[in-house]
This record gives sequence, C-alpha cells and structure tokens, in this order.
Amino acid sequence: MARTDPRGGPETRKRIAATASRLFAERGFDGVTVAQVGEAAGVSSVTVFKYFPKKEDLYFDRADEIRELLLAALRGCGTREEALAALGGLLLDLLDRNHPLSGTDERSTVFFATVAGSPALLARARQLAAESQHAMALSLERDGFEGDAALVAAFFTAGYSCVLTETATDLIAGSPREVLVERHRARIRRLLHALGNGVL
Repeated sequence: MARTDPRGGPETRKRIAATASRLFAERGFDGVTVAQVGEAAGVSSVTVFKYFPKKEDLYFDRADEIRELLLAALRGCGTREEALAALGGLLLDLLDRNHPLSGTDERSTVFFATVAGSPALLARARQLAAESQHAMALSLERDGFEGDAALVAAFFTAGYSCVLTETATDLIAGSPREVLVERHRARIRRLLHALGNGVL
C-alpha cells in the first residue's frame, strides 16, 4: 500500500524519479501509471503529482537541471558574444565529460527512441523547451542584455533542439561513439557560428 512520506523534500523527489525511470525501462512509458510509480516508491499519487505535475514530467525528470545549467551559464552575460561563448562552453563541457545531459550518452538511446514514439512526450518536450527559452530571455533581460534577448533565446533553443534531434537520430541508428561525438561537436560549433554571424 502506498504511503505518504511526511518528510518530503529532494530525497523523496529523487526516489520517485528513480522508481519511475526503472518502471519505464521495464514496461515502457505507456505501460506505467502514476499510481504504480507511487506504489513502488512508497508514496501516494498525490505526492507524486506534488513533485511531478504531469506524468510526462516523470520521464523528463532532469529538465529542471538542464534549465538551471543554462541559466547559470548566462548569468552576467551582457552581449550576444558573451552569451554564445557561455552557452557553447557549457555544451562542449557536457560533451567532453560525457554528461548524461549532453545527449550523446549511449544510455540515452532508449530515452530518445521512447520520446520519438510518444506524441505525449514529444508535446511535453516542446513545452519544456519553450519554458527554458522564456526563462533564458528573462535572465538576459534582467542582466541588462544589449540586444534582443527574446530572439537570442529563441534562436538558440530552436538550434540546439535541432542539434539534439540529429544526434538522437545517430544514437538510435547505432553510430559509433567516436563518430557520434565528433558530429555532435561539429553541430554545436556550426550552431554557435550561425548565431554569432547572423542578424540577431
């Protein structure tokens, strides 16, 4: 029987996310209910929804983490050049460390394939990208960005979404890791070059 964790907090969130990831891996996204996640994690469905308002958020449990990394990279950037250098530095650092959020980790293959096959997950992925885009624009504006912060955030978000989609396709196709990483690196550099030499 599911129980409510009176302590709550980050540890409860981590436990719910880890439990959901395990169940999704075993049964597929559509084969798992929020109630089953709560039961397996030892909490109520109400508690699950407290931390993850939508079932899809259980799948994208690290969305907040990547958004915070992007905002931290942009903090204090007052020009397009500074913003692009900071964002490029972040993306290449994640790649060099084979960080799970780089999009190149082989363990992401099933993740990407599941998203590609689920209209609900694809829709939520677009919503999360839009939310990050808005947060980035607000952050730049607060720091006195010289230029159109909303446009810079929009172009970066669209461009990086394209980079991730192409890399996901390579992952699913089984491209050798060395090839995958170099293609991803080249795509990031092309994106930064295009944004840096465009008309933003």
